Amino acid sequence: MQIPELTSPSMSSIRPGSWAAWRIALRPTSLWIATVPVLAATCLAWSLAGAFDPATALIALAASVLMQVVTNLQNDVGFTERRTGNGVHVGLPRATANGWLTPREVKHAILVAILLATLAALPVMLRFGWPIVLIGAASTLAAWSYMGGPRPIAYTPFGELAVFVFFGPVAVCGTYFLQTGEIVPAAWIAGAAIGALATAVLLVNNYRDRAYDVTTGRRTLAVVIGAAASVRLYATLELAPFALAALLGWVTQSAWLALPLLALPWALRLVRDFSRVSDGPQQNALLMRAVMLEVGFGMLLCAGALLNSWR
Repeated sequence: MQIPELTSPSMSSIRPGSWAAWRIALRPTSLWIATVPVLAATCLAWSLAGAFDPATALIALAASVLMQVVTNLQNDVGFTERRTGNGVHVGLPRATANGWLTPREVKHAILVAILLATLAALPVMLRFGWPIVLIGAASTLAAWSYMGGPRPIAYTPFGELAVFVFFGPVAVCGTYFLQTGEIVPAAWIAGAAIGALATAVLLVNNYRDRAYDVTTGRRTLAVVIGAAASVRLYATLELAPFALAALLGWVTQSAWLALPLLALPWALRLVRDFSRVSDGPQQNALLMRAVMLEVGFGMLLCAGALLNSWR
């Protein structure tokens, strides 16, 4: 999933091959989507099972972030190679589409990121065996095929589902399993909550681009279900995690693990504004707010888990 930056350098100042060009392709802001579930699951494992292995936590974080890097780079080059629409793209520019990076350079970077992720995860693959190998292979395939291959996920209504699965239950439960050797109901609940928030971010992105996507043949979920249903789905994705936070507190018998409920007013304002903001570039700021809501929810969950372990 690719998330635009809130701000970008002046297009006239970007030199081919420069860090500014790579920053546009890498989309650093989107790396929060890969970071939050790993941090939350690590804190949850410490809180509920007293388990914390720093090396394992770093491995999980590195692998997750590198998979997001693969997705972002593949999005950039895939957009360029498939750009056939005649509408106006309201998102921020792509590095390869503007000639700041060549497709060859970006494809090489994708291979390097996949190799680094595999090497980083190798110790836990050897330790835990086929379940982690399967998760790694599936995550890599999903990251690459989001905008790669003959039928990219981004051209179907299943992009949001892929984000929910891999940046929610897979990332949270997988990280929890690496720390504890098991998966408990609390990890599934936290994974569903964080996955829903990540999915909401992508939905904003696809909702903003739905008019342009129609001209390119992309049948994203926002295109398929329409504007009104997208607004309702967005509200569900942003608010359901708070019901899950309450459920998490009840399941664990700890009010501390329901601490993310403090972010509910933030989510309500975001849902209100999503239904009011006009189509177009103004939705970029709304998208960034959705990212930061997930960050806030995740950090509150981490804080609650740590406080629960010290009670």
